[in-house]
Amino acid sequence: MKKILLTLIVSVIGGMTVYAQSTATPEPDPGITVYMYRKVADDKREEFIKRETTYWAEMIRKEIPKGNISFWALLEKVGGYDLENSSNFLFINTFKDIDAMNEIWGSITTAFPDATMDKMETNTISTTTSVLFLQNSGWQEATGVVADNDFNYISMIYHNSSNPSAFVDLENKHWAPFIKTSMDKKQTSQLGWGNAVVLSPHSSSMNFNSVSYDLYRTLKEALNPTWDSNVVIPEGLSEINNMETSPRGQAVYRLIKVVN
Repeated sequence: MKKILLTLIVSVIGGMTVYAQSTATPEPDPGITVYMYRKVADDKREEFIKRETTYWAEMIRKEIPKGNISFWALLEKVGGYDLENSSNFLFINTFKDIDAMNEIWGSITTAFPDATMDKMETNTISTTTSVLFLQNSGWQEATGVVADNDFNYISMIYHNSSNPSAFVDLENKHWAPFIKTSMDKKQTSQLGWGNAVVLSPHSSSMNFNSVSYDLYRTLKEALNPTWDSNVVIPEGLSEINNMETSPRGQAVYRLIKVVN
C-alpha cells in the first residue's frame, strides 16, 4: 500500500513568503478525503469483504487513471469498545472533485456488465454510521518501506485541539521530521505517519477535529509500539500537547485492501 489514508502526498514548506509576482509552482491540491464508517454483522462480514474487494476495489482501479478519485481503502477494526453499537469497518476515499463523487460509483455496472447489482452492492448488508470529510495535510514513511508488505495495521488517533489547522501545522513542523528520522534509523517499530484536518461535520458530540495515523507491520507493533531508549523527543512536542483540549481517542484497524 502506498501513501495510506488518503493521497497523503502534501509537502510542508515552512518559512516561505510567496508574493503576488512569484512564479513558484503551487503545491498540488490534496483533494478531499471521505471517511465512511460501516457496521457489518458478523454473519455478513465475509460476504461484505468479498463484494468490496472483488467488485468495488477493481472498479476503482479502473477509475483512478481518469483523475478524480486517487485513493480507496477498506479497513477492518481490531477490537473496540461498545461493539454492538459501533462501526467495525472504515472506507477511506480521496477525491479531486468532491462534487463528482457520486458519478464514480455508477461505473460499477460498466466495469462488471455480467454481474447483477444484488450480487455486488453492500448497502443492504451493512449500515453507515458516520461520514466525515477531511483534508490530508502531511505524510512520512520509512525509507525503503514496501507498502504492500509492510503496511498491514494502522493506529488511528483522534485529536481535539483549540485550532486544528495550527495543531496540524505544529505536527508537521516538529513531529514529522522527528518520526521520519526515527523510522529511518529503525529507532521505532512504526513505518508510516500522516495527519488530516476534519472539514465536516463539527459537533459537540464529536470529540475530535483532526486525525493522525501510524502504520505498522504487525498487530503487536500497532498495539505496543517499541522505541529505542536513546530517542530524544523533540522540544516542540510540548507545544503540540498544550493545544489539545481533551484526551486522544484511538482505534486499530487491519488494512484489507488499498487501491491508489
